[in-house]
Amino acid sequence: MKKSKVVSYNKWGYIFLIPFIVIYLLFQMVPLVSTIYNSFFENYRSGLTQIGPNFVGIENYKTIITNGDLPTYFMNTMIMWIMGFIPQIILSLLLGAWFTDPSLRLKFQGFFKTVIYLPNLIMASAFSMLFFTLFADGGPINSMLMQMGFISEPYQFMSHVWSVRTLIASMNCIMWFGNTTILLMAGMLGIDPSLFEAAQVDGATAGQVFFKITLPLLRPILIFVMVTSLIGGLQMFDVPQILTNGTGDPMRSSMTLIMYLNKHLYNKNYGLGGALSVFMFVITAILSFIVFKFTNSEEV
Repeated sequence: MKKSKVVSYNKWGYIFLIPFIVIYLLFQMVPLVSTIYNSFFENYRSGLTQIGPNFVGIENYKTIITNGDLPTYFMNTMIMWIMGFIPQIILSLLLGAWFTDPSLRLKFQGFFKTVIYLPNLIMASAFSMLFFTLFADGGPINSMLMQMGFISEPYQFMSHVWSVRTLIASMNCIMWFGNTTILLMAGMLGIDPSLFEAAQVDGATAGQVFFKITLPLLRPILIFVMVTSLIGGLQMFDVPQILTNGTGDPMRSSMTLIMYLNKHLYNKNYGLGGALSVFMFVITAILSFIVFKFTNSEEV
């Protein structure tokens, strides 16, 4: 009788999972299989003429590898992600430690938490247009720098490689550090307070408590943050697309993998677009696995 009751209860769990499974199959698995399938075909538009679909095997993959653009755009993407992620995680750790420290007794915590999370709610297109206006040749930033005597003529932010990359990385950092702070705060609040009390009794400094207790116990949250941030970084599109008007200038130094993919899809080249999507899937899986193993490795 007990066994039959357990089985009858379990079936309701499977029933409630059906909507998720159906949606997952329709909007995740079907597009994934379709993308892999299209990657083996020559299928593009030349003018008004539709070429294909013609089965070409792995020719699309060979084209992606041999044209030399994939490594360049991958490096661009990783550089801008790292430039944005490092200050983001440092700032989030500092704010998280600050907000969760009971000895500080900070007032208006709810207000400040809301304020730092607000940039995450603003559309990336609006952020990009704002920065484009602020850092334009005749924009407010150049006007302020000239009035303060730092420069004698407008600095062309959009014409220099590292200034464009810095702007893109800064926007990503500003948009996402609030979300990362909330996640890290949740992890910090889940740590047993008695551990901190014992460390204080033993005379541990604030730095020792942070590096010896807080960071090690935050490892699961840090792994999650790093993996999701890495996936988001590889999917970087809207900010550089709008800021550079889709060109990735100067000299394609801000062209990301998704912008490169978008060019193939815009030209109706579904074969190369599918092959590039498969490459990105593999790259994302490999890098996520490396991050997971590196951050989850046990200390000897």
